[in-house]
Amino acid sequence: MDSDSPGTAPQGTPLSKTSSDVSKTSPEEASATRATRWAVPVLGFATFAIGTDEFVLAGVLPELGDDLGVSIGTAGQVVTVFALTCALLAPILATATATRQRRGVLMSAVAVYLVGNVATALAPTFVTVLLAQMVAAVGAGLFVPTAAVTAAALVPPGRQGRAIAAVTTGFTAATALGAPIGTAVGGYLGWRATMWFVAALAVLGLIGVRALVPARVSAPAPEGLKQRLAPLKDRRVLAILATTLIGFTAIYIPYTYIAAVFEPATGGSGDKLAILMFTLGVIGTLGNLGAGALADRLGGRGVVAVALLWLTVSLVIFPLTTGHYATALGMIVVYGVAAFAITTPQQHRLITLNPESASVLVSLNAAILYLAISLSGVVGAVGISWAGADVLPLIAAGLAVVALLVSELGHRMSHRRPDAPGGTAAGDEPRAYVAQS
Repeated sequence: MDSDSPGTAPQGTPLSKTSSDVSKTSPEEASATRATRWAVPVLGFATFAIGTDEFVLAGVLPELGDDLGVSIGTAGQVVTVFALTCALLAPILATATATRQRRGVLMSAVAVYLVGNVATALAPTFVTVLLAQMVAAVGAGLFVPTAAVTAAALVPPGRQGRAIAAVTTGFTAATALGAPIGTAVGGYLGWRATMWFVAALAVLGLIGVRALVPARVSAPAPEGLKQRLAPLKDRRVLAILATTLIGFTAIYIPYTYIAAVFEPATGGSGDKLAILMFTLGVIGTLGNLGAGALADRLGGRGVVAVALLWLTVSLVIFPLTTGHYATALGMIVVYGVAAFAITTPQQHRLITLNPESASVLVSLNAAILYLAISLSGVVGAVGISWAGADVLPLIAAGLAVVALLVSELGHRMSHRRPDAPGGTAAGDEPRAYVAQS
């Protein structure tokens, strides 16, 4: 694409101009270009705001359960309900709004999410908390795939993968910053204060989307749900998505119940738990960045395999480290590198299967990720009622092994179908563009 070719940002507004054109740029065009430059980062921030709700709930489950008179296993179903609602509604809502202006859809999604979290902060019973979080999840489920499509439309060809990853990396930032800050707030002021903190982030995200995302964005999308789900006919896509489902269920089982798993080390201290979550988020962010660079050089399949092996080993030794705070911090570092090193390589594998369908594939992966988080809440609750929180890492380790086997099976399957429609073999991809984060 030439440097002076028109982009897909506000209709007819070039993403860049030659020096001879600069003097001809009107104030309106210049303003639109500046807004476009900041649109992808603000979409990433809004994703951060939405991700914070889901991840911070794991840190305030004990306070929520005590306040509303339910066990921690029951309280964990807040995470399950939120994630399951997102997983089921994301592709449906994205399809239903495909013909509407992107900024309007994004603002509506954040507004619904905001209403759900305000209702959660005011909820008098556990049932109303569940219902309010379902409302918040409707907004989250609509926002994430729409933001991915919009981000891809705002950048020149060849940078769509990076733009999509910049948006979805908001979830990693939510783990690194949003969740520990919200957990610390909950430790001092109660879980309802945490929900007001989440609502405040949503307000900032709403303002940012309104101010910086162009009013009109050319973002083509499949016309119907059938087309949006068409990639599921490819067995290679199914194998990668199955790896995401099983692998992230393993990852989020100990995370969803992190307060219970590390209770012997923290003694129930919200501050100590917040430090553990902050450490996990920072290490996870670094692991994600490193994994993205390795995926660019080596392909996603090999990085995912190493990360899943690392994850399995760390989960096996997990129960040996939860009795003392120092060893718990060390365990968080080891676990965090492996856990978040899977995110970008999985996106990389999907995007390089068929770059033209990158937005659809990433939105499907996001839906599967939500489904994995919901399963982690259910499986974790069963594990706690069966044998206590100590057994959760071992259950997760078994799932990590299954995820590795499924990933390798998908890789072998792709080699048996080298000429399959939609791209090259998963794992040995050409480096067309990479979902760096």
